[in-house]
Amino acid sequence: MPTITLNKNVFEKLVGKKLPLNKLRDRISYLGTDLESIEGNNITVEIFPNRPDFLSEQGFARAFSSFIGIKTGLKEYKVDKSGEKVVIDKSVAKVRPFTACAIVKGLKFDDEKIKEIIQIQEKLHITYGRNRKKVAIGVYPFEKIKPPIKYMAKKPNEIKFRPLEFPKEITGQQILSQHPAGREYGSLLEGKEKFPVFIDDNDQILSMPPIINSHEVGKIMQGTKDVFIECSGFDFNVLSKCLNIIVCALSDMGGKVYSMNLEYPDGKYTTPDLKPEEMKVDLEYVNKILGLELEEPSLKRCLEKMGYGYKNKKVLVPAYRVDILHQIDLVEDIAIAYGYENFKEEIPHVATVGEESALGKFVNKISDILVGLELLETNTYHLMGREELNDKMCIDWSPIKLENAPVDYNCLRNWMIPSLMKVLEENRHHDYPQKIFEIGTVFKKDIKEETNVKEFERLAVLSSHSKVNYTEVKQILDYLMKGLDLDYEIDETEHDSFIPGRVGRVSVNGVEVAYMGEIHPKVLEKWGLDMPVSGFELNISELFRILNKK
Repeated sequence: MPTITLNKNVFEKLVGKKLPLNKLRDRISYLGTDLESIEGNNITVEIFPNRPDFLSEQGFARAFSSFIGIKTGLKEYKVDKSGEKVVIDKSVAKVRPFTACAIVKGLKFDDEKIKEIIQIQEKLHITYGRNRKKVAIGVYPFEKIKPPIKYMAKKPNEIKFRPLEFPKEITGQQILSQHPAGREYGSLLEGKEKFPVFIDDNDQILSMPPIINSHEVGKIMQGTKDVFIECSGFDFNVLSKCLNIIVCALSDMGGKVYSMNLEYPDGKYTTPDLKPEEMKVDLEYVNKILGLELEEPSLKRCLEKMGYGYKNKKVLVPAYRVDILHQIDLVEDIAIAYGYENFKEEIPHVATVGEESALGKFVNKISDILVGLELLETNTYHLMGREELNDKMCIDWSPIKLENAPVDYNCLRNWMIPSLMKVLEENRHHDYPQKIFEIGTVFKKDIKEETNVKEFERLAVLSSHSKVNYTEVKQILDYLMKGLDLDYEIDETEHDSFIPGRVGRVSVNGVEVAYMGEIHPKVLEKWGLDMPVSGFELNISELFRILNKK
């Protein structure tokens, strides 16, 4: 988890109250963060990933001030219209298709404020932006920019500018090999025919996201008063939330927020939108989960201590909160506001002895066997995009779709291999061979289940290097089955994700439990993989049932 170092003087000024050190330590810990140290004028705090709005003096102080009762309730932020626009060209559609932008004026940057804005940007890049894969952030001195601004993609050798803190002008392709940021993040543009750039009306290149800003018009210095902020990536809603976090922090720094008009090929949008979102809260549900007997006035006070508004039995969620997805998220904050130290300890009226489940032991045994073969274990999400589960795997199945979900995570996965293909896709810049496995849960429709969804445990194994073949993964399966004292058979079959003639159906005691083979070149192409891949997917739940029968 990331740590941030807060300037104690700035923090206390923003909070509006100076607490004794022992009280400060106590309250920071009870806010739901992990205080590492307070030394001199530095407060070092470990921030949990669900609260990226805490990654600055301004964001953390805003929440802390509300928590200790100084400035409670929903803080409203005003957005004025700038009249300026950003034109998004269709050429970025296949590279980094979306951006969300804003202008903040009247900041008067000094050394301290520059440190603060660098920390916000870096910490958001690492956490919420997933090392710039998901979100890349650019902050520029607006005084040096002539709007309107264009966001477009150009061939790497047609891009030429002086990158930040670099002695000379070089091309986009040269940046990837010569600039430190290019070497670190160049894999994010690997294989792209064109690179994205922001360009102003004077044809000055502002930056080449997600790599580096221009030294000439992309460097914040002392005396800078007005800034242009852009967030680029693959999900407009994610970018908008990230932008909200940044502009709210800059507003708390003393800046004035202005919106920008975004002209996409398919429509027009305006960012930022700092209006709070409404969410219903059920008092009975809150009390049931927490074991309390709160009444509505107490509920309102708790919510206001955590920076929410409350009106007409609805919670007003601040625009900078990215972690409030369900009513249970509100319950967690209500518990923090109520005070974990105020909950009464109760011994349950049951006596049980905890032990590892039989299936858990079985899964651990399989994991140990594969680790012994020097395979790396991964841990991916249960949610994936339909395109990844179907289109990229050259099949047409029907995964369980989620309502109101982002495109990247709109389905419950119905098999494991796509999860591992995504891991290989995101690690193309690392050395080969890459041999990975994962034991995880998949989901399928089943009307016999109470939820109409049945869960299975599956094992997927993939190996990728220049000489990988069917024989290699069969040897892995052989070793695993011997370790489990099981015999198996392989029959020739067809599967559109695998190469015809190099795919088999594995069965144990007459029950089909796995597919195994070499991944089809069309699938590799869709995932952007140059190296061949072989692997198998095994139904752990079915195998466990067979072993129990045996």
